[in-house]
Amino acid sequence: ELMMEALDAGAEDFVAEEDHFEIYTSVADFGRVRDELKGLGYEFTMAELRYLPQTTASLSSDEEIKAMEKLLDLLEDNDDVQNVFTN
Repeated sequence: ELMMEALDAGAEDFVAEEDHFEIYTSVADFGRVRDELKGLGYEFTMAELRYLPQTTASLSSDEEIKAMEKLLDLLEDNDDVQNVFTN
């Protein structure tokens, strides 16, 4: 039922996990879909905009992996960085 209501509201994708549901929308439709589902009585534990990768990258060598881990550590330790998204 939720899946059909979400898709009818304009969601692009719906994923049923074991303990929660994930609903994907375009940025432009996010607020409208969220508000419509709230109006139908659904409650959210989280509703946020997230960056999803269009392409993914594979790290093949230990050197590449260590360099990426170092970059991620530096970003996460930077007070000006709020979120770090990886694929």
